[in-house]
Amino acid sequence: MANVANVLSIVLGGGKGTRLYPLTQERAKPAVPFGGKFRLVDIPLSNCINAGFKQVYILTQFNSASLHLHLNRTYHFDSFSKGFVEVLAAEQTFEHSTWFEGTADAVRKNLIHFKSHNPQYYLILSGDQLYSMDLEDFLDQHVKSGAAITIASKPVPRDEASALGIMKVNKNNEITEFMEKPGPSKDISDFKIPDELKMDKNAGDQYLASMGIYIFNADAMEAALDNELTDFGKEIIPAETKKVKVGAYLFDGYWEDIGTIKSFYEANLNLCSIKPQFDCYDENRPLYTHSRNLPPSKMNFSNMNQAIAAEGCIITNASITNSIVGVRTIIENGASLNGVICMGADYYETEEQKQQNAEGRIPNVGIGKGSIIKNAIIDKNARIGEGCRIGIDNMVRQDGNFGHYHIVDGIVVIPKNTVLYPGTLI
Repeated sequence: MANVANVLSIVLGGGKGTRLYPLTQERAKPAVPFGGKFRLVDIPLSNCINAGFKQVYILTQFNSASLHLHLNRTYHFDSFSKGFVEVLAAEQTFEHSTWFEGTADAVRKNLIHFKSHNPQYYLILSGDQLYSMDLEDFLDQHVKSGAAITIASKPVPRDEASALGIMKVNKNNEITEFMEKPGPSKDISDFKIPDELKMDKNAGDQYLASMGIYIFNADAMEAALDNELTDFGKEIIPAETKKVKVGAYLFDGYWEDIGTIKSFYEANLNLCSIKPQFDCYDENRPLYTHSRNLPPSKMNFSNMNQAIAAEGCIITNASITNSIVGVRTIIENGASLNGVICMGADYYETEEQKQQNAEGRIPNVGIGKGSIIKNAIIDKNARIGEGCRIGIDNMVRQDGNFGHYHIVDGIVVIPKNTVLYPGTLI
C-alpha cells in the first residue's frame, strides 16, 4: 500500500470553456453548478478526499473568482492533517510571462510550487468529468505494477473511440502505443482490447480510451516535462510510451466528460431518472460541497415527477417533470417545468426588494406565475416573469446567441442574472 500522504493531486481547471458557454461567461469551468447544489469541481475533489488524498492544487487561468470563493467556503482541513485545496492561477514570473498553453504546460509552469511538498506521486485530474473512482486502488495498482506512469482507462465501442485518446495495450496491461482522437474513418483494429483484458467477455469490439486521469512518479513527471511540449494527451503521453513503462488502469464504471452544453444537460437530467448512472446516494463515497445551512425545500400543492429539488426551495402549485430545481429556487403558482435545469439563486430577496421590483416592473428572482418551460438550462439568479413560454411552441430554433438567451444543440440557455419580462416567448 502506498502512503497517501506522498500523493499531490492536481486538478486541471481548463481554459475559457468555450464549449460550455454561456455557463462559463462569468465563471471558470470547474465552478459551473451541477446537480442542483454542487459544482463540477466537487467531483474530482470528492474522489480525492474519499481516497485520503488531501493535498490538492487546482490550476486555472480564466474567470476564477467564483471558483476561489467556492473553494474557500467549502474545503477546510484541520491543522493536523496537512491537507489543503488551493487554486494556482496563471501568473507571470521572471521565467515565463505567458498564459498556460495546454495541460502539460500548466503543470510545468507550477512545478516550482509542487516540488516544495516533495511528493512521491502526482495525480492529474480533470475539472469537468463526472465519475466515482477508487483513487486509492488506482494508486495501489500503479505502485505494484512498477510503472512510471499509469493512465485511467475506460473500454468504449468504436463510435465513441473516434473523439478520445485510444491506447494499445499488451497482455500485461502495459500501454505500447497512444493515438489521440483517431476519427471515424481511420483503421484502428489493431488497437482492440485483448480478450484476456476485457471486463465484459460478451462485449463486441472494444477500445481502451484515456479518461485524462494520470498518476506519475515524481521523477517521471519532471523528466516528461523537461521540454516544450504543451499537452498531455496529444504529446506527452504518446512520447512517454516509447521511453518508460506506462500502465493502464481499467475502469468500468460510469464516466462522462462534461465538456459541452449537451453533455452537461444530459448528465444532469440523468440524475433524475429512477436508476441514475451516477450514484449520489452512496454514503461510503459522499459528494462534498459548500454547506449553506439552508432550510428544507417546501412544496405547496405541487406535482413533482422524477425531479430533484435542492435545499431552500419554495415551490407553489407547480408541475415539475424530469427537472432539477437548484438551491433557493422560488417557483410561483401555476408554473410548469419539463426537462429543465434550474440552477437556483445565490440569495433570497427581501419583501422590501420585492416591492421595489414591483414598482420597477422587474420580475422577482425565480420562475413567475404560469410560466411554461421545456428543454432549458436556467442559470443562477435569473428572473423569469409571469406567463413566459420557453421552448414549448412550434418555432424554428437555430443555435446562436440571441442576447438574453442562447440556443445550443437545441437547448435554450438563460444566462446568469438574465431578466425575462412577463409574456416573453422563446
